[in-house]
Amino acid sequence: MADLLQKVMDHAVAVARKAGEVVREALRGERAVMTKSSAVDLVTQTDQKVEQLIIQSVKEKFPEHRFIGEESVAAGEPCVWTDDPTWIIDPIDGTTNFVHA
Repeated sequence: MADLLQKVMDHAVAVARKAGEVVREALRGERAVMTKSSAVDLVTQTDQKVEQLIIQSVKEKFPEHRFIGEESVAAGEPCVWTDDPTWIIDPIDGTTNFVHA
């Protein structure tokens, strides 16, 4: 069990580093901004890209894992709990700050 948890943690760190590169690159250019539920509930293409990067990467390594992503749920995907390992994803915590660089 400890080996599996270490593999999951190692993968989480690796994918977080990749996601960080995507975010850093996005800070150098224009950021397309959209709204979700209100004018102050922002989402960017980078939020969506990072969430998909995380989900795809983890699915490849751990296909039995499930996901609840902030942007996916906001787009209409159901938020379903099971007994399977589940990743809760907030791709950019602080999107308003990200938008304003």
